Amino acid sequence: MESNEKQIWFPAKRYGWGWGLPCAWQGWVTLLIWLALLGGGAALLLPSGHFGVWITLVMILTVALIVVCLLKGETPRWRWGKD
Repeated sequence: MESNEKQIWFPAKRYGWGWGLPCAWQGWVTLLIWLALLGGGAALLLPSGHFGVWITLVMILTVALIVVCLLKGETPRWRWGKD
């Protein structure tokens, strides 16, 4: 029997808007890959003075993480802690 519910990787925060820490191993892998790419980009680009390229990389990686959170996380909305 298959479930029609999507598997959540990123649960909604209890207070505020957005997502909290991952609740599935796939979310943790996604977050670790994001951090590794961010750190690798910093190690390669910042010492050589490519600050503009670094900022562009940060923006691209962050947008990609937000898209994954939108697809694999709970629906973001403002929460007051009671849900």
